[in-house]
Amino acid sequence: MTRKIKAAVSHHEREVAELRADRELAAAYLKEALESLNNPEDRAAGLLALRTVAEAHGGLGAVAAEAGVSRESLYRSLSAKGNPNLKTLLAVLKVLGMRLSVANAEAA
Repeated sequence: MTRKIKAAVSHHEREVAELRADRELAAAYLKEALESLNNPEDRAAGLLALRTVAEAHGGLGAVAAEAGVSRESLYRSLSAKGNPNLKTLLAVLKVLGMRLSVANAEAA
């Protein structure tokens, strides 16, 4: 007799669904993750978090089109080894309904 295995939802799929459903959670998630951009050895975490939030809000293709950057360029910029320029970062955040903010390093 063959048993059918119930399909599982991957962690990434669940994360994207939660971020899609709760914009406040997405903002808090991204705020925490972008702190890692200050650490050269952990920059990938911030970029991958931005990529995940972009996936949750329409997908990278749609976000790229609205931000005015090529899909390929956005995929590269928001990869673990990516290095987005400020213009791309600001454009993506704008599409996501977010903005960059500055705080005293001591307060963080």
